Amino acid sequence: MTPTNASSSPFPSSPSPGGPSAGETGEKRVVVVGAGYAGLMCALRLAPHAHVTLVDPADRFTERVRLHERAAGRPDVTHALGPFLRPAGVTHAASRAAVLDPGAREVHTDDGRVLPYDRLVLALGSRTRSVEPGDRDRAYTVESATELHKRLQDGPGTLTVVGGGLTGIELATELAETHPHWRVGLLTKDVVGPGLSDKGRAHVRAALAVRGVRVEEGRGASGPDDIDTDVVVWAASMTPNTEPARAAGIATDAGGRVEVDAALRSVSHPEVYAVGDSAAGHSATAGSLRMGCAAALPGGSQAAAAIIADLRGEEPEPLGFSYHLQCLSLGRRDGLVQFVRADDSPRDRVLTGRPAAYVKEGIVRSTVGVLRLASRRPELLPRVPGFG
Repeated sequence: MTPTNASSSPFPSSPSPGGPSAGETGEKRVVVVGAGYAGLMCALRLAPHAHVTLVDPADRFTERVRLHERAAGRPDVTHALGPFLRPAGVTHAASRAAVLDPGAREVHTDDGRVLPYDRLVLALGSRTRSVEPGDRDRAYTVESATELHKRLQDGPGTLTVVGGGLTGIELATELAETHPHWRVGLLTKDVVGPGLSDKGRAHVRAALAVRGVRVEEGRGASGPDDIDTDVVVWAASMTPNTEPARAAGIATDAGGRVEVDAALRSVSHPEVYAVGDSAAGHSATAGSLRMGCAAALPGGSQAAAAIIADLRGEEPEPLGFSYHLQCLSLGRRDGLVQFVRADDSPRDRVLTGRPAAYVKEGIVRSTVGVLRLASRRPELLPRVPGFG
């Protein structure tokens, strides 16, 4: 999406130079960088308590957990940001955060704006490992689902999904089901579904087999040239988008995620918070949080609660988060719900088939529903389990 100028944005604009700014009126200023699950949730819940500016070049929120559906042919997996932001009074800066300046407490955008803040929230998200430029004619990532769908119309041929995690499994089953003229394979350096129980993994393998997906376990690939296939889809090696944070001297861990304390504050810059995939979040019950939507929405909400307390001069509560299940779709009529312990380790109990597919769809729909609740009735969020 090409960034738009502030004057052409459909969202509330920043105060005009002739009028009082948030700082002049005494209202605290919070800048949130990134409008994914965690960033959007954090901005909406903060809105009644501070002047919130959400920095993101896109004017639509993407349901990332539906990208495999978009690749298979679903018309759209996005929602206009306006209906979320306008009721809450969140200002949208439709641009990219080019430079973070923690010393001056400013965010500089690529269209020349300078956004001062009292607190900064980094919700920079993550991306799939990039593909070498010379391979782009046949190699795609999960994020390029729309382009992948267009490519599939030129079939038939062979397609290989690289990555045996939940995203790779969903892609392989969805594409094999909706494009039966393509010969679909799944390649993984580990076993399929490494975080699943034996029972859950057995169901996944059966679902792949019935759709004709050829599975190669224990085989890695450094690039498309390692695989004899017409199309490669990368669904592994997630990388946090924390380059701006690192350039600003904000501490990151060995994996590149922003190091945070129990309240999601940067360990090097306590006025900076990080949420979602770009944060090395952890809780007492769950331990280190994996990348994914499961922790992003609750984390965004609880980070907002921590910032509200912080701005009041109170000590924020530590992140309270526990895992309960992993769920994945296996095409449109099958699925798997893997029940897990608080630390995300699998239990023996699973739900499969159509009931699991219904549960997965219900959970995915609820994410947008919770965001709409945060936009219109943020005071009710603490009553939603996990969002307090």
